[in-house]
Amino acid sequence: MSHKNIYYSDKYYDDKFEYRHVVLPKEIAKLVPKTHLMSETEWRGIGVQQSQGWVHYMIHEPEPHILLFRRPLQDSSAPTQAEQIKNDM
Repeated sequence: MSHKNIYYSDKYYDDKFEYRHVVLPKEIAKLVPKTHLMSETEWRGIGVQQSQGWVHYMIHEPEPHILLFRRPLQDSSAPTQAEQIKNDM
């Protein structure tokens, strides 16, 4: 299974969570269950690679090949808006 075509977004934040989305190629997207959110074991099993703590928290039905992940913020790990803008430049 080719993992090189998996796209990982930059992280983005709100007051409580850190977020990212993962875009899967068609051949891997076929393996995503349509009936439930995936456990860490399941998403790792199809080739998604990211640090611990990420939770598959939502299914966006129009785009099931895009996995939505979040994890709780750890004591001010989110950049301020100014820091985020600076990092995006």
